[in-house]
Amino acid sequence: MALAPARVAEPSRAERICSVVAAAGSLGLATAGTSYDLVAMHTVERGRLLLRVPGDTPLAAEAACAPRGTLAALAEFTDIAPVRARDRVRARVALFGQLSPAVVQDDPGVLVLRLDLARASIQRDGRVEPVGPSEVQSAAPDGLALQEAAMLGHLDRDHQDVVRRLGRLAAPGMREEQAAVRPYALDRFGFTLRFEYVRGHEDVRLPFPEPVDAAAEVGAQVEALLARGRRCRRAGRA
Repeated sequence: MALAPARVAEPSRAERICSVVAAAGSLGLATAGTSYDLVAMHTVERGRLLLRVPGDTPLAAEAACAPRGTLAALAEFTDIAPVRARDRVRARVALFGQLSPAVVQDDPGVLVLRLDLARASIQRDGRVEPVGPSEVQSAAPDGLALQEAAMLGHLDRDHQDVVRRLGRLAAPGMREEQAAVRPYALDRFGFTLRFEYVRGHEDVRLPFPEPVDAAAEVGAQVEALLARGRRCRRAGRA
């Protein structure tokens, strides 16, 4: 009987949603009245999305005039790869719920709104996947979410030799002239490498030997992967 291939570990959908929201610098907000582009106005506390809205803005006025003190709203986040690639949109997150004033309003010039989540979804690889509100609220961002962009940018910009070696590990039969390799995503379980061909592209997971808890541990895992590659090459020549 053939054995099924082992499943490659990766963050859950709820964790991915939390990671996208935590790392995003902006979001789109739609209400029954209008749409808003909010930059550097959101935080997440105890699993809930908070918006810090200047009190003299149309959104603050709409929230203040909402019937029964709640405002139905859809918050949308776009996750964009921090390296050059053909299709840089990695995921889209949608959070729908009711906005209401948070209990604590520590700045008289700012209205703090809390989103009570009713529905959540993440769109990846052409599929929209719903995630339960309780799952999202009990999850946490991946441990590398806030450092991922800087780490991938550094790897892509300054260590293309390492990227190529990782690419040979992820796709051993691939000749370098067949595809360009990009470090497309990074999480505590490993890399996602983007192989760009003349026509089309393919994403391949390359797991770490061991999951990491912090950015400082990534270097050791990369070294372990490269050492594995050297051992494979020596074994192939034997």
